[in-house]
Amino acid sequence: MSLKARLQDDVKQAMRAREKDRLGALRMVQAEISQFEVDERRDADDDAVLAILNRMLKQRRDSIDQFRKGGREDLAEREAAEVAIIEAYMPEPLGDAELEQMIAAAIAETGATAPGDMGKVMGILKPRVFGRADLGVVSQKVRTALG
Repeated sequence: MSLKARLQDDVKQAMRAREKDRLGALRMVQAEISQFEVDERRDADDDAVLAILNRMLKQRRDSIDQFRKGGREDLAEREAAEVAIIEAYMPEPLGDAELEQMIAAAIAETGATAPGDMGKVMGILKPRVFGRADLGVVSQKVRTALG
């Protein structure tokens, strides 16, 4: 089942269970997906949905920080609840050992030997780890492995 279909099913379940907060967050995700489809003039595949979810999570986390700085703990808690709902649709994060293995395999696959080859390695790794690891952390580990 695609991620988009899973979201649609969960919207229906939230409506049946009368879970107002969950339903609101899921509808917000669906609205973002619909906007993407209109803007891009194509259906959103799982990669596009993951990108949308990542962007929404970043926005929510930034909002939480701003609300806490402004003394609006009530709004920060609401955003945190939305983060928890959205995170349920994200894939399981990679462990350090698994990430190290993927980096080593990508380096071997490209024949990279120097930091100048980092673009080739990241080009292979990005689709494999997208949504499962922070690309900044991946980049740093690749730089360390090549340097």
